[in-house]
Amino acid sequence: MRAGDLLLLVLIALTIAGLVLDGLSGGALASWTAANLSSLGLQIGKGLGWLGWGLSPLIAVPLIAAIWGAATGLPNALATLLTRASLAIDSISTALADMVRWAALALVIITVTIVIQRYVFGASSTKLQESVIYLHSLLFLLSSAAALLTSGHVRVDIIYSKLSDKARAWTDLIGVYLALIPMSWLILETSRSYVGGAWRILERSRESDGLPLVFLLKTAIPVFAVLMILQGLSMAARAALTIGGREAPPTGENAGDHEI
Repeated sequence: MRAGDLLLLVLIALTIAGLVLDGLSGGALASWTAANLSSLGLQIGKGLGWLGWGLSPLIAVPLIAAIWGAATGLPNALATLLTRASLAIDSISTALADMVRWAALALVIITVTIVIQRYVFGASSTKLQESVIYLHSLLFLLSSAAALLTSGHVRVDIIYSKLSDKARAWTDLIGVYLALIPMSWLILETSRSYVGGAWRILERSRESDGLPLVFLLKTAIPVFAVLMILQGLSMAARAALTIGGREAPPTGENAGDHEI
């Protein structure tokens, strides 16, 4: 079983357990959640923000390692650190992508159900219709990092494929630090008030019978930005290893060893 499948099963089990506990407690769990989830979520978000700022200097490690490697070669300890960090980040991206890949199947099933409901039975369900938006958003936001890992994004390639391995590594490194990380950081910063406001009011659908989880859907935006920064660091670590004359971990781009 893939890690992403296990993660999905855990989330489903926790959801079912929460519903059961709420039923057994006569709605006490739902009442506590409504009263405390907003402040708890904001506190966790603030804590994660400070943690991010504290760890932000580590972003420069692959760049320093690349310059060091180009000048004198990478020490074994630093090369091992870069390799392990890259593989750990890849595992997170792949696990999340494995989990949300089921959203593609759910999208097909729900869309067919909506069409049958509307045109055969003349009925409609707001929750089903809104779930399409949720699934579509989560599918792309949470799998983008894995797509970057396997070069699944669209790339207009004019000269990159003709470059040497070290030239490609320098290109990737420059792209990560001048484009990917700054853009992801901008998304992360500009979404703070947007997501924070949603958590303050536990924003729900504007429709009375819609899904009450808009605040969770909006949370996927900063999560996407963090995942892209992490995957960018993994890419930079691979570039640093190549520049330093070390073998970088495989990405699965051409090997076909992992299908999401």
